[in-house]
Amino acid sequence: MNAIDIMMEEHRYIERMLNVVRNACFKLLKEDKVNYDDFYSMINFIKNYADGHHHNKEEIILFNRMVENLGALGEKTIKNGMLVEHDLGRLYIKNLEEALENLNVGDEEAKLDVIANAISYTHLLKRHIEKEDNVIYKFAQRELNTDILENIDKECVDYENQNVSIRNENINILENLEKKYLTTLNNIRGGK
Repeated sequence: MNAIDIMMEEHRYIERMLNVVRNACFKLLKEDKVNYDDFYSMINFIKNYADGHHHNKEEIILFNRMVENLGALGEKTIKNGMLVEHDLGRLYIKNLEEALENLNVGDEEAKLDVIANAISYTHLLKRHIEKEDNVIYKFAQRELNTDILENIDKECVDYENQNVSIRNENINILENLEKKYLTTLNNIRGGK
C-alpha cells in the first residue's frame, strides 16, 4: 500500500468519527443527560489519531516534499491552504475543550460552545478531506517524481509500523463510540 492509499484509508476512519461527533452533538441538543467523558474520548481520537497520527504524516512527510519539490504552487497550496486548515481544526478542538471545562463548572450556556465548535470542526474536516482526496493527493501523485513518491511511501510505512498501537487504540475508541452514538441515533430522533 502506498502513502496516499494509507492516508485516504485514515480519512475514512476520521469521517466515521465526524459522524459520531455530529450525533453526540445532536444528543446534547435533544437530551439533558449526556456523558461528557465521551466528548473527551472524541477529542483524544482527534488529537492522537486525526491530528497526531494522520496530520503528522501529511505535514512531516508528504507536505514537506511537496513544498520542497513543487515550487511556488506547491508551497502556496500547502502553506496557505492545507496547513491553515489543520491549524483551524486545532483551534476548534482547543475551544471545544474550553467549552467542556466551562460546562463542568456549571456554565450551562457552554453547551452552545460545545456544539458550535464540534460541528464547526466536522464541517471543516469534511471539506478538508474532500480537497485532499480529490485535489492535493492527486496533485502530489501527478507532479512529484517517482523517486520522491517511493521515498514518501517508505517513510509512511515506517511511520505506520512504529505507531501501530496508536492506530489500534484509536480505532477501538472509534468503534466503541460508534456503538454508543450511531446505534442509538434513531431513538434520539424519535424513531424517524
